[in-house]
Amino acid sequence: MLQALSRGDDRPGRVGFTVTKKVGNAVTRNRIRRRLREVARATLSGRPISGMDLVLIGRQATARRRFADLLADCSRALDRLGVRG
Repeated sequence: MLQALSRGDDRPGRVGFTVTKKVGNAVTRNRIRRRLREVARATLSGRPISGMDLVLIGRQATARRRFADLLADCSRALDRLGVRG
């Protein structure tokens, strides 16, 4: 899941990650957070997100989902938000 907030300025964009305790133990949550960080790095490397704050929210399925599918999901979500590279 991806949430975005436009700040209305030209400062560089920020990216945050969150995974609740409902998802699992600390090891599982950290694994999901690492996967989301890598997805964000790979997807946002060619997309300017100045003036925006993005939050990627990890779910239980994120731990089991194929990495290529996570990349495609993130890219589609950014396209829907109008963030183009």
